[in-house]
Amino acid sequence: MLARQRQAVILEEARRTGAVRVSDLVTRLGVSDMTVRRDLDVLAGRGLVEKVYGGATSVVGKSTDEPGFEAKSVRQRAQKEAIAELAATLVRPGTAIGISAGTTTWTLARALDAIPGLTIVTNSIQVADVLRGSTQPDRTVVLTGGVRTPSDALVGPVAVHSLRSLHLDAVFLGVHGMADGPGFTTPNLTESETDRALVEAGRKLVVLADHTKWGTVGISTIADLDEADVVVTDDGIPDDAKEILAERAGELMIAETAETDEAREA
Repeated sequence: MLARQRQAVILEEARRTGAVRVSDLVTRLGVSDMTVRRDLDVLAGRGLVEKVYGGATSVVGKSTDEPGFEAKSVRQRAQKEAIAELAATLVRPGTAIGISAGTTTWTLARALDAIPGLTIVTNSIQVADVLRGSTQPDRTVVLTGGVRTPSDALVGPVAVHSLRSLHLDAVFLGVHGMADGPGFTTPNLTESETDRALVEAGRKLVVLADHTKWGTVGISTIADLDEADVVVTDDGIPDDAKEILAERAGELMIAETAETDEAREA
C-alpha cells in the first residue's frame, strides 16, 4: 500500500470515529510504528488531523471557517496544478466561460493562457489579475462588482445581478467542501448566493476540488453533487468518494499528481 493510500485510510477512520491510535493502525495497515507516525505527521501538516499522545484526532472545522486566499494558496499545490491542467483540456477556443473564486480556479486561470478567443467572467480579484496578464490579444475578461470576502471573491447583490444577465458555455467552480448529502458547499452565505448565480449562468458545470475537500462541509450549499456535469479531482481521493462522485456527477476526471511514490513516502 502506497503512502497516500495509507493516509486516506487513516483520514477516513479518523473522520468516522473521531480519533485513531497508532497501535491500532500498525495492526490494521501492517506497517511499522514509525511509518504510521510519519503518515500522521503528513496529515497533521495538511491540517487534516491533530496529533495527540498515542495517535491523532479528526479536525472538524467550523462550517463558517473561511481561510484567506494566501493561506489556501500554499495547500495541495501539486494536486491543484494537476487538476488545473486537466480541467483546461475542457476549455475550447472562442467560448465564454465563468470562473469562480478560489485557489484551484486561480491555478486554472494560469493554465488557460494558450487558449485563444476566450471571454471569461469571474468574481475573483486574483483570477482577474492572472487573466489580465494573458498573452492572448483577443481575450475578454469581465470582473463582476461586489463586496470583497477573505478569499478575494466579489459577492453580493451587485455580483448576482450582473451574473443573472449572462449566458456562458461553461462554469468552472471551486468549492470549500464536497460531501454526499450537503453537496458542494462554502463557508460564506453571501458567496454561496453569488456562486449559485454563476452556476445558473452556465450550460455546463465543472467543479474543481482536490481530495482534501471531500468530507468538508461549509454552512451553505452551492449545488448538489448531481448538478455537476464534470468533477475534476486528484488521485488522492478516497475510493468511497470515487464511487459516490462517479455515480452522482455526470463525469469524474481524476488528475495524476506530479508526486512520486518516493516523495509520498518521505
